[in-house]
Amino acid sequence: MKNKIVALLLAMSLGGCAFAQQDSIFIRQVVDTLTSKWFLGRGYLDNGMGKAADYLQQQFKSFGLQPLKGDSYAQPFSYPVNTFPGNVSLTINGRQLKPGIDYIPAPESRGIKGKGELQQKDGKTFIDAANRVIVVLEKKLTWSVAPEAADYTVMQVDSSLFVNEVPASIAIDLDNKLVSKFKTANIAGMVKGTQYPDSILFITAHYDHLGGLGRDTYFPGANDNASGVGLLLNLARYYATHPQPYSIGFICFAGEEIGLMGSKYYTEHPLLPLNRISFLLNLDLTGTGEEGVTIVNATEYKEAFAKLKSINAEKHYLAAVNERGKAANSDHYFFSEKGVPAFFLYTMGGIKAYHDVFDKAATLPLNEVNDLSSLIKDFFEQLQKK
Repeated sequence: MKNKIVALLLAMSLGGCAFAQQDSIFIRQVVDTLTSKWFLGRGYLDNGMGKAADYLQQQFKSFGLQPLKGDSYAQPFSYPVNTFPGNVSLTINGRQLKPGIDYIPAPESRGIKGKGELQQKDGKTFIDAANRVIVVLEKKLTWSVAPEAADYTVMQVDSSLFVNEVPASIAIDLDNKLVSKFKTANIAGMVKGTQYPDSILFITAHYDHLGGLGRDTYFPGANDNASGVGLLLNLARYYATHPQPYSIGFICFAGEEIGLMGSKYYTEHPLLPLNRISFLLNLDLTGTGEEGVTIVNATEYKEAFAKLKSINAEKHYLAAVNERGKAANSDHYFFSEKGVPAFFLYTMGGIKAYHDVFDKAATLPLNEVNDLSSLIKDFFEQLQKK
């Protein structure tokens, strides 16, 4: 009998390891997929964001999730965005620079083609007044997205290229296109609760990223936020086969990088009444974790944070669960502003790639995704106790 018990315990332990391994393998596959060139940074060129939306709907359907409303997972909306679909070329002092690596245009830049002389304004700023072009030397190139086009052009250039020389001449060929109504969609589904279906726990993550520059340069967005989407999808497929007393909802937001557009639109046009949301957990930048996680809104919802911290202390999932106050830095924000209890969880430590071409799947460790999955499951279990 003793040997049978030992064998059973060993099998259970190995089974748990197998499930955890499947979690990490699945999340890795999602991150690899969403950061591939096919999706071109999940942005505004070559239908990158649209392809990602289609992929997410296919995933939701394969899990057997129900749409939040009607018969579609998609919640369409639109907004303006400045894009760079054509030529992206910059030469300084006769040296051809590489887009994304040596330089990036500021997201609001207008298109321009011309040559000129650069006049130094200060230690890092150089101006071609005739062409209304500004060159700014930066230690780190960080890109974003803009909803409008300015009447000037700013080129951010890696300062390490000009340690021993001063930018003096410029040749630029930059195409921009302002899309007044870029069409996209939030993707939303749910697993209906077995006892209290009108009470909903939401898991959210934005699936958009920065897209690309021209035909060849794109921003993969592995940590930001293919990692959060991978974790969300992994939890969605788990809850699809393990229904809970409460309904569990899942929303993948578009337009986060341009100012939380998707979550703002959802809170203004909710597919289900906001007062039915018992709690919302937003996942963004979840691909590391050596130093634990930080919880935005921890000081706003102290009881929920105490539960999360207690679970981690008991189970030893992560190195730390750090508290942070209110911040408008991800898709939780407009929900909590409308009275929905919400946390934003992000991991700490590891790689520093952010809003650049180096945020790649190959260098993203995803070393805490199994523990994150377990922590979230335990946390949601606690939230459902009456």
